[in-house]
Amino acid sequence: MSYVGRFAPSPSGPLHFGSLVCALASFLHAKQHKGKWLLRIEDIDTPRVDAKMNAVIINSLKAHGFMWDDELIYQSQRHQIYHRYLQTLKQQNYIYSCACSRKQIRARSGSYDGFCRDQNLPLSLLDNQYALRFKHVTNHCNFVDGFWGTQDIRHPIGTEDPVLKRADGIYAYHLAVVADDIEQGVTHIVRGVDILDTTPVHLSLYQALNSQAPAYMHIPVVVQAQGEKLSKQHHSPAIDDKSALSNLQLALVYLGIAIEKQPNFADIDELLSWATTNWSINQIQKQTELLISTKNGVYSLP
Repeated sequence: MSYVGRFAPSPSGPLHFGSLVCALASFLHAKQHKGKWLLRIEDIDTPRVDAKMNAVIINSLKAHGFMWDDELIYQSQRHQIYHRYLQTLKQQNYIYSCACSRKQIRARSGSYDGFCRDQNLPLSLLDNQYALRFKHVTNHCNFVDGFWGTQDIRHPIGTEDPVLKRADGIYAYHLAVVADDIEQGVTHIVRGVDILDTTPVHLSLYQALNSQAPAYMHIPVVVQAQGEKLSKQHHSPAIDDKSALSNLQLALVYLGIAIEKQPNFADIDELLSWATTNWSINQIQKQTELLISTKNGVYSLP
């Protein structure tokens, strides 16, 4: 099977350095395997996205030399596809309606406990009266990650019945990402370890949809303080597109290539070509968090 990878940012803010590291890792892994590297804008959660960020993200990727293969897609334009996947799951009795509020769930157990699974609430894919949940009846807590090896996930995120369509009519991340990866023929996913716990749910969705799951590889996340992932919420600065070459050099350090081992690159194309040949996933440090300094809005080694 030919290699197809992807990078799928959410336009809730500009790309920060952690985004750049993940984009670079997924890009290099795809190119090393002479495969395709796709770009998908995950803007399905409309209340949280800023449409102006679409162009900002795309321009940042171009400035850093990332050119994607095939068509750029936006999740906000793919509702019909997600509806079709919900229909398939409904036909196979894999979804049910849920009337539980977050407050009710927290009061009972802190995580969703399957309360509505056997309530037989009216089930409609079009009426936004209830949330629609996936019956997570298969056990994919054990799987092999391409970076961490054998995993045994017992976190509620990976074991509970996830929402696939919210009561407000918005399709949820779990459904959209799996449907898109199937539709685009994605074979390998390189993403942050912060969402490792979602993998059992995604593997179960692939099985329910009778589709081949991709190979997963979760790399460490870049943090600006212990337990504080780079994010808009934590006021992480955007990467400076005018410093693209130095940004990429620093990103290579976080992918395991010491700055003193990097040549004096003439330009971005030379860097990406060299990195495609010389980088390996095995060079990344085996830890969940990698610390970076964000002093005065500038990224640098701590």
